[in-house]
Amino acid sequence: MKHTNHTWSFSTIGGVKRVNIESGADLLNLEKLDPKLWTALSCPVNGLEIDKKTLQLIDLDNDGQIRVPEIINAVNWITSILKDPNDLLKQSDAFSLSSINSQTDLGKTLLESAKVILKNLGKEGAEYLTVDDTSDTTKIFAATRFNGDGVITEETSTDSEHKQLIQDIIQCIGSVEDRGGAIGINKEIVQTFINDCEKFSAWCLKKETHYSLIFPLGDQTETAYQNFCTIKSKVDDYFMRCRLAAFDPQSTEVLNLQVARVESITAKDLSNCIDEIAAYPLSKISANKSLPIISAINPAWEKSIQIFHQLTASVLTPNKTEITEVEWNHICETFVPYATWLSEKEGKIVEPLGIERVKYILSHSHKEEIISLIAQDQALENEANNIILVDQLVRYHRDLYTLLKNFVTFFDFYTLGSKAIFQAGTLYIDQRSCDLCIKVSDMPKHSTMASYSGMFLMYCDCRSRSTNEAMTIVAALTNGDIDNLVVGKNALFYDRNGLDWDATVIKIIDNPISIRQAFFSPYRKVSRFIETQIHKVATAQDDKVTGDMTKGVETIPVKAEESKAKKEPPAPFDVGKFVGIFAAIGLAVGAIGTALASVVAGFLGLTWWKMPIAFAGLLLLVSGPSMIMAFLKLRKRNLAPILDANGWAINASAVVNIQFGNTLTHLAELPKGAKINLNDPFTKKNRPLLPVIFILSIMIGMALYFFWKYGYMHLPF
Repeated sequence: MKHTNHTWSFSTIGGVKRVNIESGADLLNLEKLDPKLWTALSCPVNGLEIDKKTLQLIDLDNDGQIRVPEIINAVNWITSILKDPNDLLKQSDAFSLSSINSQTDLGKTLLESAKVILKNLGKEGAEYLTVDDTSDTTKIFAATRFNGDGVITEETSTDSEHKQLIQDIIQCIGSVEDRGGAIGINKEIVQTFINDCEKFSAWCLKKETHYSLIFPLGDQTETAYQNFCTIKSKVDDYFMRCRLAAFDPQSTEVLNLQVARVESITAKDLSNCIDEIAAYPLSKISANKSLPIISAINPAWEKSIQIFHQLTASVLTPNKTEITEVEWNHICETFVPYATWLSEKEGKIVEPLGIERVKYILSHSHKEEIISLIAQDQALENEANNIILVDQLVRYHRDLYTLLKNFVTFFDFYTLGSKAIFQAGTLYIDQRSCDLCIKVSDMPKHSTMASYSGMFLMYCDCRSRSTNEAMTIVAALTNGDIDNLVVGKNALFYDRNGLDWDATVIKIIDNPISIRQAFFSPYRKVSRFIETQIHKVATAQDDKVTGDMTKGVETIPVKAEESKAKKEPPAPFDVGKFVGIFAAIGLAVGAIGTALASVVAGFLGLTWWKMPIAFAGLLLLVSGPSMIMAFLKLRKRNLAPILDANGWAINASAVVNIQFGNTLTHLAELPKGAKINLNDPFTKKNRPLLPVIFILSIMIGMALYFFWKYGYMHLPF
């Protein structure tokens, strides 16, 4: 029961007070929890490590986002069906039928539907259902004649006439897939088929009623009409030219054929010039001339005119070797009813069946019987939908509490040994493993927003070795160092199913990782600066030496003897030119030596117990600012911008502090009790003598200084 004054418990996790959902009573009263206390207000359906079908069922408006009202609706729905809401907290894969509250109408209906599913799966009498059972709708409905989806197949009826009609409909109109996975037809397809049959039949009836008018040439009309359409424009052109010649006799020669056009093809193989010849007039032009249909025809049109004579002219104008324009116009009018009838053609999609089959279908009751079968199937829609609801029930029972722990709270993310639904897997790179890896759906948007997280992020392109799929992830590095992490570095990514993906770093967002890294950061920067400057100086000196050595090569004479003759003696070394340089170098070395001497003298002037303090102070002076800045940033690392960039609406910060960050990135460690062989065959065996002498000299010098300073010994000078 829902309590009017429900008492909630909260825990401080990640610096934020988050509600604890730990009982069925919490679930029953979830709708009363102020949304401002929810960690998230929205999350995407795609890209999460939870059954996508479950999320799609929760997403009532199918917009790809799950929001607070949809979460509450899902919780209220399933708690109204279960006897004990605490069952949701078990997150069990197996759903017990005894958990259903059969005292309600919906519970009783779903219990009966669950038993039907078990029966159809051959598990009659079983007491448990799993998602694998309920999601296999093909197997569930395969053995049923009617499944409530309004689709019937050939197997729906045992009547051969029905089967043949269903085949005809699928052949002409198409098919849809039913819940059992077979192809079939629905009411809309059948109605479209019948309408087309009626239209095609009515169109064919016009032919039978007005046969002599529509088919003036009998069975040859169709072939004759096609030939007529082929030559019509050319014949019309011929008679127009003859009429123009009658209007202006002087234009006759021009209307016939330009000599230049004939001359242009006379040198060619005329058998390959049919297209050009076809553009010439149909026959020789003269004023008011009739069209010859036996001879004197343009060679490119002879065959078409012969067919016209055989099929049309010999019937409509018998015993004629030529036809006048009036006779031609009469022939054109004769084909008008046939052309009109063709343009009115309807239902041509059923034409492959033939008019006799179409008439048979329309004259028998098989079509009504098919519609009746569909109606019988639709009558079971509620029962079939209840079977689908059982699948929703089993999925919610398994997955809903997991979603709540990653939506209302971030319990899974902040629990050691658990992974949140947005964590895609583990990235192995540079002797460490990164557990905070998230799939990226929009790289430009993500990299912009994620920069506000304060984390060191690596974007990686991944490709599966087994499926060849590709995806992009972002991995947060929260422990260790960054010396060898650069764009282009290869790594290995393991998804939540244990499948390995080849990964390559494509972008890095640089932020502090640890206090230790911040301590050494100034020294690394100085080291890189010195290394860069030395490289520049060495490169410049190398270029100078190379230039000096090759400077005179291009001017060497061809003849060796002339070269010897012209060779001048080298100029003597002028010490004066280098006095200034030597002086400058001396001053620089002296200044550096003086500074070092002052520092050393000041350091040695301290009492012995102040020396470690001074050394520590020097280190803090150099590394302190970097460590303080890193500490402040590391305390404020926030996961929220990374999730927001992926379509989440995070309502509270998700801090990844130093301690928690150390649990998300694991450094390489030797196994407990491992044996280590320190005899490295590639280590230099002989110890350098000069460094040992140098160190011993410093130690002896410092010892003598202490003895002298405190009066234990007297120097002779």
